[in-house]
Amino acid sequence: VQLQASGGGLVQAGGSLRLSCAASGSIFSTHALCWYRQAPGKQRELVARISNVGIVYYDDSVKGRFTISKDVAANTGYLQMNGLKPEDTGVYYCNAVRSGNMLSWGKGTQVTVSS
Repeated sequence: VQLQASGGGLVQAGGSLRLSCAASGSIFSTHALCWYRQAPGKQRELVARISNVGIVYYDDSVKGRFTISKDVAANTGYLQMNGLKPEDTGVYYCNAVRSGNMLSWGKGTQVTVSS
């Protein structure tokens, strides 16, 4: 199964974007969906996760602003990002995780938030 993130763009601070993660096969009923962010010059970091049974986790930096969800039947995951801040700028990647094992990284989507 391969994953492809999309939906990034350039927005002003306070704006919103909705990222999508399209999977090439059925995976979100067995794997957690994770969204990662890599800011310029920094390591990739986990920002949100939804388990195969719907338990969610958010990094403190995005809590209350981002919402992770998934459509299992459509093999698609989402990250709704509201109240965007310049520090949210980076390349966003999605991945699927089961028992600590990840799939290969797909191409990320660039999010740029201007002040």
